[in-house]
Amino acid sequence: MSANQKNKETVARLYNEGLNKRNWQLVDEIIGPEYEGPRGITGGEGFLAPVIPLIKAFPDMQWRIDDLFGEDDKVLVRFHWDGTHQDTFSVYPATGKLITNGGMATFSLRNGRITEGQLQTDRQGFVQQVASPAGEQTCLIDKFFIPADAKEEFYERMKINRDFIKKLPGFIEDAAYTYADENDNLICVTVARWRNMDLINKAKEAVQAEYKRENFDMPAMLKRLNISIDRGIYKPFIAE
Repeated sequence: MSANQKNKETVARLYNEGLNKRNWQLVDEIIGPEYEGPRGITGGEGFLAPVIPLIKAFPDMQWRIDDLFGEDDKVLVRFHWDGTHQDTFSVYPATGKLITNGGMATFSLRNGRITEGQLQTDRQGFVQQVASPAGEQTCLIDKFFIPADAKEEFYERMKINRDFIKKLPGFIEDAAYTYADENDNLICVTVARWRNMDLINKAKEAVQAEYKRENFDMPAMLKRLNISIDRGIYKPFIAE
């Protein structure tokens, strides 16, 4: 295994086994003593200094690695995390909302340990979620009718689309619900929750660009498989 590949695996372990499993001993082993965090705190403690308050506010948060690149002694990781806002973070009291945020980090490694890191996150997107009322969030809800013999191809396409939108700015969470009628035809309802309508429109543009890149025609697939769709934009109902 090349040194570059080992470095990428080290960074992946930092997120998957260290942060996600709250294994602070492993974090301390991966982060070198020369690593400098905020306020001059060094080593694993310096790396965790901004992380611990975040986990306190979002105790179920998990990091997902979207992309991992390595060259020479540097590794770049693009990630997103999600967690439920259950305690005060900075000046923002708990909202009970599921928050999603993305970011990118560049790490320098020596002898298998991280010696330096630079982090960039979507701070504006984070603040918009924790500071804005739930009523601003918007759901895109699709209801599909899928003939029995089209279910397998539909499921494959749905998985591709769901995996793609989860990486887009403004995405909060999604869910899918299905049942079969007496003829084994499938009725499927998908719900994708977004921060606001503007980000839904940007997501639609990104999806269409991805279809073009794939040379994929969604309307043609629906017509070929006799799949019908009813789409709507919904906002949370707030009782007065």
